Amino acid sequence: MKNNSIILASASPRRKELLAGIGYDFEVIPSNVEEIYSPDLALEKVPEYLAELKADSLAKLHPNRIILAADTVVILENEILGKPTDVAEAIEMIRKLASKKHEVVTGVCIISENNKEVFSDKTEVYFHSLTDHEIEYYVNQYQPMDKAGAYGVQEWIGYVA
Repeated sequence: MKNNSIILASASPRRKELLAGIGYDFEVIPSNVEEIYSPDLALEKVPEYLAELKADSLAKLHPNRIILAADTVVILENEILGKPTDVAEAIEMIRKLASKKHEVVTGVCIISENNKEVFSDKTEVYFHSLTDHEIEYYVNQYQPMDKAGAYGVQEWIGYVA
């Protein structure tokens, strides 16, 4: 592997697919840092903080490589909805999101030998009303346990028109 090759600090299949889709050669090495942040941190800054935490942990181990780390959170009514721990929690999260607007914020950190960039992007998402049947179908069909807020928008496209 070349000294300047990219390390994707994530086990996310969606991030891997995105990076491969634009033609980059990379290695996946998930960062196993504990995702803890100060309760005083502004909610919109949490993903940047966590992405930087992940990138920094791998940059120490691979100082001559480019490290790409990201973290996504769903913010609903001033609360972060993380990844659900079980089916019941996933159903409850999506039930909370139904008929409401929320924000999806992704923080990114890119570290190279001489540079570090940290930034984020925010998207407002609105869910229309959902029946319990629709929510349960989605959770059972798409297994959203590894997704912030218990959903991936790419999976809803075409399902709920």
